[in-house]
Amino acid sequence: MVNLLKIANLKKTGIFAAGVLFGTAGIKVLASKDAKKAYTHCTAAALRAKDCVMKTVTNIQENAEDIYAEAQQINEERAQAEQENEIVSDDADKAEA
Repeated sequence: MVNLLKIANLKKTGIFAAGVLFGTAGIKVLASKDAKKAYTHCTAAALRAKDCVMKTVTNIQENAEDIYAEAQQINEERAQAEQENEIVSDDADKAEA
């Protein structure tokens, strides 16, 4: 068990050291003009993707509204037809009596 704890501590220490090393190197890389250009292009691509997604969402919402409106119309027509059938049925029952 003690050996496992030592290994875990060494592993955590190694991960921390690697993080510091890459973090320090990363700061230098981020300061370069090439990195700025790459991040600018990535940001532009993300903005284009956002626009594309928003257009798709808007299209889906519009279609969903159309579908919902049509579904309501179908239900209203069905309810009206059922009421008309009940009236005809009631009139037929009264005529028989």
